[in-house]
Formats: sequence, C-alpha cells, structure tokens
Amino acid sequence: MMLVIRAQEQVGYREIVGEQNEGNLKLLRFGLLSLEPGKAYTHQSDDCETVLVLLQGGCTISVSGTSFEGLTRENVFKEKATAVYVPVGAEYTVVNTASGETEIAVCRTPATERFKPFVVKPEDVWSRPVGKDNFLREVHDIVVKNAEGRVGRIIVGETFNLPGNWSSYPPHKHDDYQSGIEACMEEVYHYRMAPEQGFGFQSIYTTDGSLDEVFRVKHKDSFMIPYGYHPVCAAAGYQLYYLWFMAGETDRTMIPNDDPAHSWVRQES
Repeated sequence: MMLVIRAQEQVGYREIVGEQNEGNLKLLRFGLLSLEPGKAYTHQSDDCETVLVLLQGGCTISVSGTSFEGLTRENVFKEKATAVYVPVGAEYTVVNTASGETEIAVCRTPATERFKPFVVKPEDVWSRPVGKDNFLREVHDIVVKNAEGRVGRIIVGETFNLPGNWSSYPPHKHDDYQSGIEACMEEVYHYRMAPEQGFGFQSIYTTDGSLDEVFRVKHKDSFMIPYGYHPVCAAAGYQLYYLWFMAGETDRTMIPNDDPAHSWVRQES
C-alpha cells in the first residue's frame, strides 16, 4: 500500500490527496497552494468545509465578502500558525501580499452544515508539550476544541519533533469507534524538515500484521493514514514538523487509542 505522496514543486494549486486516493481515504482532501508575489487564487469550496493554513509568506484571504488581512508567517518553525476556515458553498480568494512566495495548506472534508468563516491567529493556537524523554514533542491545536460548534467535522493541528525524537508515540490509532475509548478518523500528515535536506521515518502497522510498513519521509512529502498505528521519528540532527488533519463520520472527538503492547512507556520512570 503506497501511502506516501512525494514532494513536487509547483506554482499555483496542487491537489495531493483527492479523488485519486479514494481507495485509501474517503473523507480527506489535501493540497498545497503556492503563490508568487501579487498573485491571487480564487476557488469554490463546493460541498467541502476547508481550513487554509498559512505555512509561509503573507496574504489576504477573502471568504464570501469577509476579508482577513495582514496574515503573515515566516515559516512553520519560527511562528505559530495562522489559518482561515471556509464553510461549504463559499467562494474564497487568496492574494499574496508578501515580497516572496506564499504557501498555504488546503485541508478539506465533505460537510453538510454551513457555518461562518473565521480566522485563527497565532495567539489562538493552543500549544503544549506531549510525552517525555525521547518521545517529547510540541503539539499545536489550530482547529480543535476552539472550533467546537463552528465547524462540521474537520480537525487541524501541527506537531514538532526535536531531532531524534518520536511522536504519535506510544503508537496510537483511531480507526475503530468505541465511545469514550477510541475515535474513528482518517488522517493526513504533511511534513517539513529543518534543515530541509533532513528526513524522518514514518511507520504504519496493524496488530494482525496485515499492514506493516516504514517509509523514509522528506521535506514537503505527505502521508495518508486510513487506519492503523502510525508513529513517526525525526532523524538525528533534523527537526521534523508535520501538519495533521483528520475527519470522521461518527463524531468530532480526538480520542487516540494506544497500542497496549507499548503503552507502558508512559508510566516508565
């Protein structure tokens, strides 16, 4: 099962996860928008709710007559995220207001209820350390609890691994709905490395061994997680970042379920 989509430089919009990937994911659509200075991009959200996450640069984003101006981010490692929520059935326009390239992650999932557009600024992002020792990482919630009642099903955040450290660890999954124990959600990762020539290792496996793969992931690669445990590790010397977003059909609740074979590391002193 080929779950990695390799990086590809492209000006304009590039669909990375879409209808061509429906054999793996049913609910998630993902792309990257790259705009040169002064350029604009207009699109219809159609039947998908959309979160536009600014990765670098500066822009104005207008959504059905509501304009969010002065949005900036040096890069994902230097500043917290800025994002804009676009409801279903809305037209949006992104204008690059920076002197260099502006890059935006476009996260989409089908939805039915229409909400109001809103902006998430860096001060609205909830950051926290998760784990300990060499599985300590920093997690940023962008559109999670702060968006309850303002979105349909989409959840978006970012994770930062220090060099050599693990995240999504102990290995967890969210593919078998059990109320209060485990959510059922698809997920997509999009990676960045610092320095850019770095890499990480992305694992995905199931208890029965029907899926058991490890991929070397690099700067601007993306990864689809239809099911299974999915820990990731940064190579020594390189910081690893990934944007993550997810959606499920049952409810909008983040409840990962640890692999019981490895959950003991949480208690180890």
